[in-house]
Amino acid sequence: MANQVEPKLIKPLFDELQQELFCTVATIDHESGGPNVSAISWMLAKDEETIYFAIDNRSRIIQNIINNNKVVINVIANESTYSISGDASIKEEKLEGVPLKLALIHLTIKEVRDVMFYGSKITTAPKYDKTYDKVAAARLDKQVMDAMKKA
Repeated sequence: MANQVEPKLIKPLFDELQQELFCTVATIDHESGGPNVSAISWMLAKDEETIYFAIDNRSRIIQNIINNNKVVINVIANESTYSISGDASIKEEKLEGVPLKLALIHLTIKEVRDVMFYGSKITTAPKYDKTYDKVAAARLDKQVMDAMKKA
């Protein structure tokens, strides 16, 4: 059975992308030409065809996107694993209202593919802990998500 492919986010995936979430972002490395994968958490679906994500503006992802704007985001949600591909651009070099120097990336979705292997489902989504001051981490997460919602 072929995996489901959509041109935009399905509702459960859109809903899941309204909050901080562990995801991976794949880009084409600007030096080697090979794949580059990074883990991120500040991601927001603006609508069914657009995702924003915030990253340190010194991240290798920035130069990779400048050289080749093709990006794939891997998301575990809705008891499955999704590959969201599209074209990325730098929307803001410095996200306003955030104390860190974060860039805001705009992804125009071209394809959403359910890539979970046949006959299985995710029973426990990845979880992570912030390893620094929990109060400061919660404050920063709120600032980043609020700034992305306003952008």
